[in-house]
Amino acid sequence: MATAVVWFRRDLRLSDNPALLEAVAAAGPDGAVVPCFVLDPRLLGAAGAPRVAFLVRCLQELDRSMGGHLVVRPGPPATTIPALAAEVGATSVHAAEDFGPYGRQRDDDVARTLADVGIDLQLDGSAYAVPPGTVTTAAGGGYKVFTPFARAWRGHGWPEPVLAPSNVRWAEGVASDRVPDEPVVACDLPAAGEQAAQAAARRFWERGLDDYDERRNRPDLPDGTSRLSAHLKYGTIHPRQLLALLGRSRSEGRFRTELCWREFYADVLFHRPDTARRSFNEKMAAIEVDTGPSTDERFAAWAEGRTGFPIVDAGMRQLRGEAWVHNRVRMIVASFLVKDLHLDWTRGARWFMTHLVDGDLASNQHGWQWTAGTGTDPSPYFRIFNPVTQGERFDPDGDYVRRWIPELAGVDRRWVHHPWDDPAGLPAGYPGPIADHAVEREEALRRYRGL
Repeated sequence: MATAVVWFRRDLRLSDNPALLEAVAAAGPDGAVVPCFVLDPRLLGAAGAPRVAFLVRCLQELDRSMGGHLVVRPGPPATTIPALAAEVGATSVHAAEDFGPYGRQRDDDVARTLADVGIDLQLDGSAYAVPPGTVTTAAGGGYKVFTPFARAWRGHGWPEPVLAPSNVRWAEGVASDRVPDEPVVACDLPAAGEQAAQAAARRFWERGLDDYDERRNRPDLPDGTSRLSAHLKYGTIHPRQLLALLGRSRSEGRFRTELCWREFYADVLFHRPDTARRSFNEKMAAIEVDTGPSTDERFAAWAEGRTGFPIVDAGMRQLRGEAWVHNRVRMIVASFLVKDLHLDWTRGARWFMTHLVDGDLASNQHGWQWTAGTGTDPSPYFRIFNPVTQGERFDPDGDYVRRWIPELAGVDRRWVHHPWDDPAGLPAGYPGPIADHAVEREEALRRYRGL
């Protein structure tokens, strides 16, 4: 009887899981499948408490879905996976392909160690509808602009999702560490696991998809976005499963495009792994940024939601309260840090990765670079968000601001996005603005023009 190991990473589900299907096929009708998850200290150490807490809950749900058979092992994968494979007498190890800088190196190390004992590491599927590196330019390189990438991405297409395998024979009696306790977090996290992801997708399809194109930029409206980003991050649902549901909604094109942005940024990082920490546009990397003790004070005001600009402060308080921020607001707060406070984009990106439950390296780093003007956007420096007009346009009644800034609960909608102009004066406990946007906008343009 054959034994196959399936190594779960960012695919914490049973349905539409090619690596699991291949493991079942390799084990055969009389063999057994060992499902495992490695508590990689390098990844856990880099993740903030919200992401670790959500991961733990996803693992608990995955374990329940397979009847308590999930094998959890701590340690570096290059030693942990070969040791487990030898222990259970596995003839093969199966996993989804990882395209991140660390994941690729980790899998090369694991494959090399397994090969030394005659065991194959087979990589099947990925976290993307179209794996990074699949579509290329005529010259054979990666795309640097979204629109032609999206055209090629749609033209390439993707397979239909498949059901979970039935009657899997999970291996019995394999020693396992318990799923660790989740860290204490002072924020509201989404429900975790495959069933929760599918329920969230159904809810969005019923309540939000038809009006997605009109409502997606409105942080004040419920169900304006899918809130599926954390599930996509850990693979409790696959983008293929979401794409397969499209076809009847007037906003399906917009939602498909948003999924494509996620895959575009993964493709950019695949071709340029250095852009996880450095600017994609090397020329723009020379932009002048402020340094010194005063920048720490300004950064703290931004991070704690006390800049005096309500839409910025509401976004940063939402980050602490839900470990998530509406996408439009992510752009507004990023623009404020980089172009009003003149701080390095990497500082804000690190803060987001620490606090976001959906923190995805490719999407986060390149989303920040798009706003900072150091990334793939060909016209970067003209876009400097005015926090007052952005608030008035996308939170017209101030409902989003009041939800996260109780100090402004009693401020009239006319003044809620610029309370310093309220004839009644600033409400008690809320600060005045820490910057003059008009002045800092011109300063930001001066710095960009200098390049």
